[in-house]
Amino acid sequence: MPNKVVTTPYPLIDADPHAIRVVRYFRSSDYATWAAGTAAFPGALYFWNMADPAKVPLRTSLRLGGFLGFIGGFLLAYQRSSFRFWGWSENKREEDLDLAELSQRAAEGKPLYGVSSQPEWVQGTAYRNSAWSQLKFHAFPMFNFVNHQHHGTDPAKYGVKEKELSD
Repeated sequence: MPNKVVTTPYPLIDADPHAIRVVRYFRSSDYATWAAGTAAFPGALYFWNMADPAKVPLRTSLRLGGFLGFIGGFLLAYQRSSFRFWGWSENKREEDLDLAELSQRAAEGKPLYGVSSQPEWVQGTAYRNSAWSQLKFHAFPMFNFVNHQHHGTDPAKYGVKEKELSD
């Protein structure tokens, strides 16, 4: 299956970034988004209760609302970080971090995107399942937890030699 090529206003860093890498590249604005989501859900429940009081205590509802807000805020922050990897929003900071991190891995002779014990067909399936999955969080949250070589970028920009690519 050929990779879908999308024209973006900013450079593509990684078409299918590993979940841990996405979280590691969170900005403070992503953490603020996560916190806002965590606070907004129970806050909305509280103000809704003020407008139309319920006859049951709010304690359990607010706890559940806080949990759902925490999960929703995380998914929104994760999506924002993924958009920067895809080049859909400003990503200069991530581009610099990516270049430094992967150039260092290339200089050390390590694989750019980690080693996987999975067969190639499993890595390909994992890529096809998790590519663009950040756009489908509302239906089924799915993250990339498999190291694979399908990232939509040229490894040569990190200093990987042509001989190393064929090995």
